[in-house]
Amino acid sequence: MAGDAAHEVFICASDAVAEGGKGVRFPVQAFGDPATGFVVRYDGKPHAYLNRCAHVPIELDWAEGEFFESSGLYLMCATHGAIYVPDSGLCAGGPCKGGRLRPIAVREHDDKIFWQPDDLIGLPQAT
Repeated sequence: MAGDAAHEVFICASDAVAEGGKGVRFPVQAFGDPATGFVVRYDGKPHAYLNRCAHVPIELDWAEGEFFESSGLYLMCATHGAIYVPDSGLCAGGPCKGGRLRPIAVREHDDKIFWQPDDLIGLPQAT
């Protein structure tokens, strides 16, 4: 496991992500372009995704870090109302039919949340 920790990137303190509440955005490089990821807490666990709707490739949050709809049960795209299951990223309704959010590996330990780059979602380029 020690090797894995070297590839983890700090996002935020655990208490910055409330159950069914505000999420935290973080910079990534997605498919070669600058983008953002986001982490939310659902069912006690952090879940991270590329901040890109499966319907139209635009960011989901209607205000920075606001990803859940009012009940706190689904993630919702502010533009066209696509809704997603928070722990799987699968489309639950709206124009994203058959789609899903692109997951980003995330781990929580020592009261901190980290993400792990993969082949398609990587570290942002230095400016």
